[in-house]
Amino acid sequence: MTTNNSQLRLPKIDFESPIMDSIIGLEVLRYKRLYGTTPPFIFFQLKSIFHMLESIGSARIEGNNTTIADYIESTKVHSGESRYWGNEEDILQIANGEEAMQYIEENIENINIDKFFLRELHIMTVKNLNPDKEGARNPGCFRMGPVSITKSSHIPPDFTQIESLIDELLLFVNEDCSPKFDLLKIAIAHHRFVWIHPFENGNGRVVRLFTYAMLLKKGIFKKDERIVNPTAIFCSNRNEYYDYLSKADSYTDEGLVAWAEYVLRGLKNEVEKIDKLLDYSYLKTAILLPALKNAFECSYITDKEYSILKIAFERTEFQASDIKDVLGKSSSDISRIIGKLREQGMIMPIKPSARKYVPTFSNGLLLRSILIMLDENGFLPDN
Repeated sequence: MTTNNSQLRLPKIDFESPIMDSIIGLEVLRYKRLYGTTPPFIFFQLKSIFHMLESIGSARIEGNNTTIADYIESTKVHSGESRYWGNEEDILQIANGEEAMQYIEENIENINIDKFFLRELHIMTVKNLNPDKEGARNPGCFRMGPVSITKSSHIPPDFTQIESLIDELLLFVNEDCSPKFDLLKIAIAHHRFVWIHPFENGNGRVVRLFTYAMLLKKGIFKKDERIVNPTAIFCSNRNEYYDYLSKADSYTDEGLVAWAEYVLRGLKNEVEKIDKLLDYSYLKTAILLPALKNAFECSYITDKEYSILKIAFERTEFQASDIKDVLGKSSSDISRIIGKLREQGMIMPIKPSARKYVPTFSNGLLLRSILIMLDENGFLPDN
């Protein structure tokens, strides 16, 4: 049973409070009509990269030390090989997060945010992980004993209260209300889940997936229009994340507002930043073409491949006749080079058996250089 000073509620907000700027700014972004020029096939490749970053960031908050480079070498560049470029358990933990993100994306319109959903997220999060490390002895089951929270003095409620507390939380999340409260409710729900700590392990990873699902389910952001990376808010400064969670543990208006302002301010900044990638002129100039140059300088690609891929990114799609002047080769030589680029995952036909091709970079060697350019332009978390 909750005490009066830990009641689940929305805090009272002064209209002059800084949080109002974040709420209003996010509401403007929520209903802003997007006219991005980035082609869909490139948009969705970028989205897969940010889903990967989301999963890495979420795992790193929990102490996983796998670097972005380790993860892409193990799963994107050398996938299928027996060698791992990091701790195998840590790699699997991140891969589980990616799988759960995909599950949310593919099913959010047809599923309810309920106990079954939360349990399913937990099962995916801890799948095949060591129960003595980042796994769980009873995947998908609420805990049957006490737990502690990293870097927090808060003692989670007794396990006998979990069912009723989760029922209360889900009622709070799903209750119809004015859309103007949606963002505030999502921030408060994130904290409440952590405060309850319903599972024996993996609560942090699950709550960040839960938060992403709420953002999509409430229509804050449409999955086919925007790239959203909410975990970037939390993983850039883990100590700050824990500090603000602790402030909300007081369940005072001041503590709850401070936590919500931290979440919404970070989300607004993250969305505004990533929205820049919807402008293909910016994306091409700041990220894609410099990444190609980096890949060439690092000898990931040859000079001929560099020339072809540059045309591919400039035009967004190409065919053999478009590169004949550049290569000065016979048709058979061009076909061989195109075939090699396809095998390396750098281009693909626009549809099966088509003779037109588009550039690809979400897997394979180019991904290394894309990530370097995203980092140099401030799109990757600091940690």
